[in-house]
Amino acid sequence: MELGLIILVSYIIGSITFGLILTKIFLKKDISELGSGNIVEINVLRTGNKLIGYITLSLDILKAIIPLLVIKFNFPEFIFLSALSIFLGNVFPIWLKFKGGKGVATYVGMLFCINYILGFVFILSWFIVFIISRYSSLSSLIASLTIPVYHFFIIDNNNYYFFIILFILIFYTHRENVKRLINNTESKTKIY
Repeated sequence: MELGLIILVSYIIGSITFGLILTKIFLKKDISELGSGNIVEINVLRTGNKLIGYITLSLDILKAIIPLLVIKFNFPEFIFLSALSIFLGNVFPIWLKFKGGKGVATYVGMLFCINYILGFVFILSWFIVFIISRYSSLSSLIASLTIPVYHFFIIDNNNYYFFIILFILIFYTHRENVKRLINNTESKTKIY
């Protein structure tokens, strides 16, 4: 019962779509009909108000941090299951017919809760790739791949499979971006 409740609540919290909610409230727009059609903060940044984009980013990170801190201190044995449930809720929210975000901001929040060093490794990797390429999608993919490699070789070789699964899921959510990167049609992003 306890585990089922943790999975369900984690999924529901993860499936809160801040990009959609905030753009409807403050911009009177439906973000799913603008830009790339995705509800993620990068699309909010590209098509809407930058402040709303950064608030969306912050809330997507916090929706992983807050519940995972509760789990970490009360049910540490379930932290990976809770984190995966939050991520799946973000990427496949039931109320949007399982068409959600790409999971990157939520993943960053998860990393900071699981091991804050992983969060910093992700951000550093993301920024290095972004400064070189200006592609948010490429930055997210490479930073996501860096985490299981770093975890295996630097931290320990336990639980690294969890981060491989998350990389595969992030790669899946970015499959259209990958096609555009290969075809050299991916949009570059300004984050300031």
